[in-house]
Amino acid sequence: MTSPSSICLLRTSAIGDVTHVVPLLRTLQQAWPQTSLTWIVGKLERKLVGDLPRVEFVTFDKAAGWAGMRAVHAAVRGRRFDALLQMQVALRSNLLSLGIKADRRIGYDRARAKDLHGLVVNERIPARTGQHVLDAIGSFCEPLGLKQTQVRWDIPIPDEAHAWAAEQLPGDTPTLLVSPTSSHALRNWRPERYAAVMDHAAARGWRVVLVGGPSAFEREMADAVLAACQSTPLDLTGKDTLKKLLALLGRAQLLLTPDSGPMHMANAVGTRVLGLHAASNPGRSGPYSDRRWCVDKYDEAARKYLGKPASEIAWGTKIEKPGVMDLIGVDEVIERYEAAAQAMHLP
Repeated sequence: MTSPSSICLLRTSAIGDVTHVVPLLRTLQQAWPQTSLTWIVGKLERKLVGDLPRVEFVTFDKAAGWAGMRAVHAAVRGRRFDALLQMQVALRSNLLSLGIKADRRIGYDRARAKDLHGLVVNERIPARTGQHVLDAIGSFCEPLGLKQTQVRWDIPIPDEAHAWAAEQLPGDTPTLLVSPTSSHALRNWRPERYAAVMDHAAARGWRVVLVGGPSAFEREMADAVLAACQSTPLDLTGKDTLKKLLALLGRAQLLLTPDSGPMHMANAVGTRVLGLHAASNPGRSGPYSDRRWCVDKYDEAARKYLGKPASEIAWGTKIEKPGVMDLIGVDEVIERYEAAAQAMHLP
């Protein structure tokens, strides 16, 4: 088929979802190396992916409100794309897309569309259920005649980020990174439970490192975890950047985290993830490549809070209820940690 001359990708957030767009981008680049690709992405998220080669990035600053939208529209004014891949169904993104001119406007199927999404698209991806978010995003190339058959990230990591990570984590001591905070507060586990797992890993001779962003909420969580620890983890909360975190994850053997952006960043660099799932379905939003080390309490949560098994609720339903993460016990997480360590032939 004839390759399009230009494609605009619209997915502005969040970190995990933006990570899922990268394999789609790689698929488009491999099939059509001459096609001009423009990605409209969030201000924070651009710090993670904005140095991907052969892509024009247009930053959307959602904190700027209408001014942020106008800035995006100004950046693409006078242009018309062969196709717009409208990969975000939130009302803000649907409004943002109105200022982007494209012959083909490809969006989600009706079951996954909301917030007037159907009014801003003229084609839809295949209607499927039971998909991981990455596969759903990957299917945006199908109306164009392609199929995503390979999942590849290769997100660039600057030399200075690698050097910084090597300074923090020298040598080859087995390392457990702990990123305890999701932006969805009801997905977060109790600090004392994180501390118990961290103490167990430290007692086994592992280096234990606490990571997180610079927000007050993440600092508060980190302080609560540290206060509950008997051991003394290395605390890098608020000290890294997204690129530095990628480099740290690449040097670690295992990441302990709830459903969050760092989960998907770790997966992208090939690091095993001990994911904590009760509020969200790991089949839909867990680490894409390998979920063997996750604790999955989603079905139990569905039965307790929704009165029916997970198989009988809509795919993608979030069970963000107070206390839902308490369904995950310390012993269950330690068991997954031990299984991962054994699989890697580590103490």
